Amino acid sequence: MTDTSEERFAFGANWQRFLASVTPQRIEVAKQSLACMLDEPSLSGRRFLDIGCGSGLFSLAARELGAKVHSFDYDPQSVACALELKRRFRTGDPDWTIEQGSALDEGYLRTLGSFDVVYAWGVLHHTGNMWRALELAALPCAPEAKLFIAIYNDQGGASRRWRLVKQTYNRVPGWLRLPYVLTIAVPFEGARFAVSLLRGRPQHYIHSWTRYADQSLRGMSRWTDLVDWIGGYPFEVAKPGEIFDFYRAGGFELLRMITCGGGLGCNQFVFKRTQLPARAMPET
Repeated sequence: MTDTSEERFAFGANWQRFLASVTPQRIEVAKQSLACMLDEPSLSGRRFLDIGCGSGLFSLAARELGAKVHSFDYDPQSVACALELKRRFRTGDPDWTIEQGSALDEGYLRTLGSFDVVYAWGVLHHTGNMWRALELAALPCAPEAKLFIAIYNDQGGASRRWRLVKQTYNRVPGWLRLPYVLTIAVPFEGARFAVSLLRGRPQHYIHSWTRYADQSLRGMSRWTDLVDWIGGYPFEVAKPGEIFDFYRAGGFELLRMITCGGGLGCNQFVFKRTQLPARAMPET
């Protein structure tokens, strides 16, 4: 990832804290999530590009499903996370490469060749130039390739307020950031807990933390995601129809979409390339 703003969330540092919680069980959940969304129980023989790989968890999941994986991230700490994950679970694997790179660097993307699956979950809206990043994400897609992206939902005024929350997090001194996260999170979490009590199901709230890896269907950590939600900046949003129209105009067919129901969160899309652009990516 990259951006033109000096106010940028330390995504890599957040992922490094997440690494301690990565277990074989979380990896299995990530594998199942990826296979389900792509509607492919195996990625054997497929080339998989992870744009903005973050912790590297889904790169690892793709590799475990049999894909040949290339991962990159703008943040050096994220790259280090992915390398550490590879060291733990796929030491010396020649079919998983990891390096630093930018989702906004067209020249870099063109050097990578074409891929059967291009994955950018919750990444492109943090680059500082989302629509350009969405355009460039299509470059490495081979004919009939699948493009799996997740983009923050546009809630209008609520999204503008959330943008201010994120900007503020990145402007306060480091020692104030944890108190700031708690100040933002406690009212939301308190309301959720109160609702669960009123419904006589307090265990549902407790499980939203203790079983988050499974409930999120992605093997993630609720605390890691919470800090990202509050601090993740740059921050851009789009309506589902805007993403659909954008990629349809670029020669992609929508295979699957999961929305967040008009609320806070990411809308997920899986597209298939049905037409090549005038200037296709070179094969490698």
